[in-house]
Amino acid sequence: MSDPTFRAARLPASGLMRPSRRGLILGAGMAGLVAACDNRKKAAEPAPDTPAVPEGPPEGSLAWAIAGAWRGEERARDEWRHPFETLRFFDLQPKMTVVDFWPGSGWYTEILAPYLAYNGGKYVAVNFQAGLGNDPAQAALVTAYEQRFGANPRLYGEIEYSDFGPTSGPVAEANTADLVLFMSRLHYWMAAGIAEKAFADAYSVLRPGATLGIEQHRLSAEKDQDPIAASGYVQEAYVRQLAAEAGFIFVSASEINANERDDRDHPFGVDTLPPMRLTAPQGQPPDPDFDRTEYDEIGESDRMTLKFRKPE
Repeated sequence: MSDPTFRAARLPASGLMRPSRRGLILGAGMAGLVAACDNRKKAAEPAPDTPAVPEGPPEGSLAWAIAGAWRGEERARDEWRHPFETLRFFDLQPKMTVVDFWPGSGWYTEILAPYLAYNGGKYVAVNFQAGLGNDPAQAALVTAYEQRFGANPRLYGEIEYSDFGPTSGPVAEANTADLVLFMSRLHYWMAAGIAEKAFADAYSVLRPGATLGIEQHRLSAEKDQDPIAASGYVQEAYVRQLAAEAGFIFVSASEINANERDDRDHPFGVDTLPPMRLTAPQGQPPDPDFDRTEYDEIGESDRMTLKFRKPE
């Protein structure tokens, strides 16, 4: 006779014991409680380390150099000079050798030197030839420039220096530059009678196929060109002619730096406008009674932006 206890505990035909409804409910409740505990535990654990997303443009990019805090108040002029668009138009690349004729106080140096230094390029600053016009202000400007940019080689790199003037020699080794810049300097060279020399020197230093980039205050085509450009404005056709005579091929023009509000009729030439904001002729004391309102409303000058190429 079989054991009744054994018969009572015998499994169903399926081989599994059917759980009661109460057991199902309790099981589901326990599973939810365990899951909730696990979630609280995970929330309490510190998140794995993840790299912080950098703020601003990627380090070493042209946008990074333009946004650089070291530029300080100079960034306010970006509205008028459009450095990103201008340098891209000139086909600037990270590892280029860039030769900048008469960089002045260094507005573009603040952008180009860090950008090129970071990326393994080279920046050549071609300053005023020593003793040019016996102007002590020019000598002081060059000294201040070299001190300023030589004080931080980690940021600006090892800038190479050269000079340009009526009797200067080659600005750098021939056929080595990828880009030469004339940034609103042509009227000074016309006044000094060395505009043709500037184009010839640029042609010599550029490698075949390389670029000459020019930004210049633009005289209306209807006006006669002053040979010494006393107002600071130069006709675009005249610039193209000088470039062609030196052997350059015209590539293209851009309206990046155009300003339709500039009528070019100012009492002290282009320097009446920002950033110079003259209120009296150059070299004279400022006139406190001069009304600058209309000139400040114009903003900076209307400028042509031209790209030329040295033939292959």
